[in-house]
Amino acid sequence: MRPDPAQHLQPAGTVPPSDEACAALARRLAAETEGEVLFDAPSRGRYATDASIYQIMPAGVLVPKTGRDVATAIDLAREFQVPVLPRGGGTSQCGQTTGAALVIDNSKHLRRVLDLDVAARRVTVEPGIVLDHLNAQLKPHGLWFPVDVSTSAQATLGGMAGNNSCGSRSIAYGNMVHNVLGASAWLSDGECVDFGPVASLGVRAAGIAQHVQQLARQLAPEIEARWPKVMRRVGGYNLDIFHNQSERPYTADGSVNLAHLLIGAEGTLAFTRSLTLQLAELPRAKVLGVVNFPTFHAAMNAAQHIVKLGPTAVELVDRTMIDLSLANPAFKPTVEKALIGRPAAILLVEFAGEDRGPLLLQLQRLVELMGDLGLPDSVVRMPEEGAQKNLWEVRKAGLNIMMSLKGDGKPVSFIEDCAVPLEHLAEYTDALTEVFARHGTRGTWYAHASVGTLHVRPILDMRTDGAARMRAIAEEAGALVRKYKGAFSGEHGDGLCRGEWIEWQFGPALNEAFRSIKQRMDPIGLFNPGKIIDPPKMDDGALFRFAPPSAPRPYRRIPLVPVLDWSAWNVQADPVTEETTPPGSGGDVTGGFAKAVEMCNNNGHCRKFDAGTMCPSYRATRDEQHLTRGRANTLRLALSGQLGEGAFTSEAMLDTMDLCVGCKGCKRDCPTGVDMARMKIEFLAHYKKKHGHTLRDQLVARLPDYLHAASRASWLFNLRNRVSGLAWLGERLLGLSAKRSLPAFRSDTFWNEPDPGLFTSSDMVIAAALSGRKSAVLFVDTFNGGFESENVWAAVRVLRAAGYLLHTIDKYSGHHCCGRTYLACGMVDEAKARAGALVEALLPMAEAGVPIVGLEPSCLLTLRDEALVMGLGAKAETVAQQALLFEEFIAREAREGRFKLEFRPATKRLLVHGHCHQKAFGAVSPILEVLKLIPDAKPELIESSCCGMAGSFGYEAAHHAVSMQMAEASLLPAVRENPDAIVLADGTSCRHQIADGAQREAVHVARLMASLIA
Repeated sequence: MRPDPAQHLQPAGTVPPSDEACAALARRLAAETEGEVLFDAPSRGRYATDASIYQIMPAGVLVPKTGRDVATAIDLAREFQVPVLPRGGGTSQCGQTTGAALVIDNSKHLRRVLDLDVAARRVTVEPGIVLDHLNAQLKPHGLWFPVDVSTSAQATLGGMAGNNSCGSRSIAYGNMVHNVLGASAWLSDGECVDFGPVASLGVRAAGIAQHVQQLARQLAPEIEARWPKVMRRVGGYNLDIFHNQSERPYTADGSVNLAHLLIGAEGTLAFTRSLTLQLAELPRAKVLGVVNFPTFHAAMNAAQHIVKLGPTAVELVDRTMIDLSLANPAFKPTVEKALIGRPAAILLVEFAGEDRGPLLLQLQRLVELMGDLGLPDSVVRMPEEGAQKNLWEVRKAGLNIMMSLKGDGKPVSFIEDCAVPLEHLAEYTDALTEVFARHGTRGTWYAHASVGTLHVRPILDMRTDGAARMRAIAEEAGALVRKYKGAFSGEHGDGLCRGEWIEWQFGPALNEAFRSIKQRMDPIGLFNPGKIIDPPKMDDGALFRFAPPSAPRPYRRIPLVPVLDWSAWNVQADPVTEETTPPGSGGDVTGGFAKAVEMCNNNGHCRKFDAGTMCPSYRATRDEQHLTRGRANTLRLALSGQLGEGAFTSEAMLDTMDLCVGCKGCKRDCPTGVDMARMKIEFLAHYKKKHGHTLRDQLVARLPDYLHAASRASWLFNLRNRVSGLAWLGERLLGLSAKRSLPAFRSDTFWNEPDPGLFTSSDMVIAAALSGRKSAVLFVDTFNGGFESENVWAAVRVLRAAGYLLHTIDKYSGHHCCGRTYLACGMVDEAKARAGALVEALLPMAEAGVPIVGLEPSCLLTLRDEALVMGLGAKAETVAQQALLFEEFIAREAREGRFKLEFRPATKRLLVHGHCHQKAFGAVSPILEVLKLIPDAKPELIESSCCGMAGSFGYEAAHHAVSMQMAEASLLPAVRENPDAIVLADGTSCRHQIADGAQREAVHVARLMASLIA
């Protein structure tokens, strides 16, 4: 049934519907769909932004479980005159997925492969499936979907269709539009229509096709005169499917496919139900040549010659990106292998095909070409797949690496994908660099040199004069694009930052044709209004995430005295040199905490599911709330007063932070450096100060205080594990899951049964170190010393057998503690006191260069992380420099020829699970390195994220289910699949999870090594 034309919606997309309409819509959605209905302020706030500079609070959010939920939502939204905004990963860089609408998040449930025809190389998918996940399912068939965008780990196919995504290898495979065979989509009146080849369309689709064809015929001269002739053009609608203007035709045989009209439409014409895609065969071989250039201009000028060699990709990384990558510990080793000296830019040139032999010849021709261009010996050859993959990961992280600049000024997306013919690329980039300089800024260049689309983002402060400079730069850049006959919108779409430029690019006649298409398909303006048709001004400050003082509601920060030191983020950066001011000078009234939170650029890198750590709670729930990005957005909104008074210490914020397991995966994996584990400590300190600590908090935090008393009455404390009724009572009173066995107290702890002959005094260890003799101080933590003392004795045996003089610290009552348990409960002052005492005890030895060796990753690495931001000063820095995990120490000593010990051969497979903190600090590879000192040992790393325990997290009844979900994602299945293997895990929590979940004993590496000493 067609809607009443009188029910026309204003297509501004920025004016929120009435509260009454939203409330009524929420009630009906809750009653009539199976999906999650999220209309509270924090949930809406998490969907108010994408990876752009914009923020618009949505009317509400629906996370549908089925296609029927979507159809129902469209009908209800039409009834209540609330716009509809489809969303996938929310990674759009131009504001396409922000709007005052009902956001429908397809990414959680609508992610199935509906049909796969291997012979025909075609697949039909739901819009919420992520590209990497699709390709993982296609790989066993030797196929892939080749539109390989850099956000492939989080980009959904529906979002890629909405943007007409391109990817690094478009020179070989084309854009999204070239690889879509069909689509099924709902129109705003509720009818579901199949879009495909014109010859096979149904009545409704045929009528749309006829309308578009008539427009194309009438406007043929305008199309020929105004339409960009480059392949990278995504502005407006694809009216030219009936009159091709692209250098790569939409179809191989010149036929028309109406599904292509929806590609690049940004969800403004219809709501995608499914997509049918053309697949390609996976290349059997690839080689990579990394060309190093002395000047940026030389790289740009060479691109036009390199593409003639037939590469599958030619990607740029400029000097700024190189330097930022070298500063990132996750990327530095990879980048160093690609460099010759200190180049101004590098081009990644890939050749792919069936056989390696011909590809190596192409690589040789690249070397010869560079010699002909006056750049001999400029190519680093990478024929190995592993090295190629690592370097491509750095390139794919380019946007996020670029956004890691601290301070209020950030690289801003608005002209980052202008496309020009390749022969003009060098001239265009030179001219645009001069434009940046005139406006007191500079840009960082990267991406698709093969097709004349270089991503560049000038550094602007959108809180001050950024909008005015953005407008001026855009106008000058537009003039250059017109001069070189390019496209102003080349890849990332129009959205809010380029929508107003559509008419500039295409002229009023074609713009009216676009309006006519929108009117024909969505006459009530239901879908994503304010995009492509009637967009707002790109510099409307009211729409900015960081609204300037001139905006109706300027961005501000609520004053706050942090408990941790965030001054490193409280800086400003020079937009030309990118040099930052001294820590603490940035003017942040939260001491830098808010600025650290604001480092999240919403690109969604944390939504990935690969072998990295980040983000385990999202992997388990797939909820935006339980994502590093979701938490950062909620914190930012609270710290800026946008969620109301007291939001920062509210129950809603506690719910948001609750499933953060403090794994530190984001500390390493987030390219912009969002450290949510540390942010949770900061939040908990403020929340607990307001609401108080529970009895469970006290029991967990003060474990180091009562451990020794408990060990003397271990039988009493262990009754809970033996008497089921006590476990049930403990769950009721303390919230500790009855399904878990708690760590067993013991009377024979390391401290209760000392062997003074094994350790020497601190003075002797210091003297030994100063004289060059092998020595170390063993930091015995609460967990290994009190619960698994055999690990300590094993480490002592290994180190003494290798000739090391050992010392261990103690004190009159109890033992020294790093403060980790206190931090986990938000007791930062208490943690500081414990860590401070530990630092004081270790300082004399650290100053003498004595290595500090620890067994428990979370405890030892506290000395290299949180201890440095608790106000302990230079002493903590000195201790941190000497703090090493057991395997880190042995690996270092072995490399230097100091650790020499004979071991018996390994007789079983060795499976290694890395503790999250080991992964975050790059301390997993030393484990494998040390295990290889054992004859016949071939250690295998379990590709796992967090084990799910995370200290006390997994013991809590409220978290037991999600804890097990995290473990079952990869860790526990891998353990069960290898029943005869020795499982190694350094983390106390990890060992307990494996014991509970797989009924297998996992051992510390020290125990294995001690058992095999010859």
